Amino acid sequence: MNLPQIGLHHAQVQRVLSIQKNSAPNPLRLLVAEGLWAHDLVLRTGTPIHTFLWCPEVAGEDAHWRAAQTLERAHASYRISAKTLARISERDKPDGLLSLVELPAAEPDQLELDDASLVLVADSMEIPGNLGTLIRTLDACGADCLILTNRRTRLTHPKVFRASQGMILTVPVLEFELPADALAWLRRNRFEIFLADTQDAQNYRSFDYTKKRTAFVLGSEKYGIPREWYAEGVQRVFVPMLGSVDSLNVSIAAAVLLFEARAQKQGW
Repeated sequence: MNLPQIGLHHAQVQRVLSIQKNSAPNPLRLLVAEGLWAHDLVLRTGTPIHTFLWCPEVAGEDAHWRAAQTLERAHASYRISAKTLARISERDKPDGLLSLVELPAAEPDQLELDDASLVLVADSMEIPGNLGTLIRTLDACGADCLILTNRRTRLTHPKVFRASQGMILTVPVLEFELPADALAWLRRNRFEIFLADTQDAQNYRSFDYTKKRTAFVLGSEKYGIPREWYAEGVQRVFVPMLGSVDSLNVSIAAAVLLFEARAQKQGW
């Protein structure tokens, strides 16, 4: 592949660094996808590739094959040295493949729902790794989407991509500026809404999740769920704690709730 060679100070390389460090505005909503597994996913899902950076010096045979496929899809492609790759890579043993890809956008009115739909609302989520793990969990249980309100971290943060195992590319994420807007959308689409809370709540296994579409709402680990969610008709659930701690990590709590609802909906 006869590609133009660029170095560390080139604008595209600097863009990669700014996204890796989460240190600058990212209006194009670009993510850094690195390595064979990430490029396999990008190619399989048809995710738009903004920029492809290729380092054949460190690449194995499989990487050369993926590079040829990526080159056909990328808007712009460049060659970089092993030294430059080492400066921008977040892997111990990079395999020569690094791309900037576009984060898919999801629109509330375009989401296809059915009678067994299952969604998760994360309000005021602050930790990128937790957000990524939530997205990975949503994929694992076949949930329809993640809804974000009062978002405190970027979806393009590199820890979100890694913690989600790239599922940020496949799990729809809807963003609402205000909890009231998300609540209105859920009600308009006939969801039964459950707040994960420990006060005045019922055991999560005491509910029948097969009757309606189901939405669970979780808040930040520091501040909990905002008061706007405590509206008429919204129910509260808790996961019993049998040891000394009084709560689960938000990602684990989400997994417990989501898989219970999915098991009931599919009759496991």
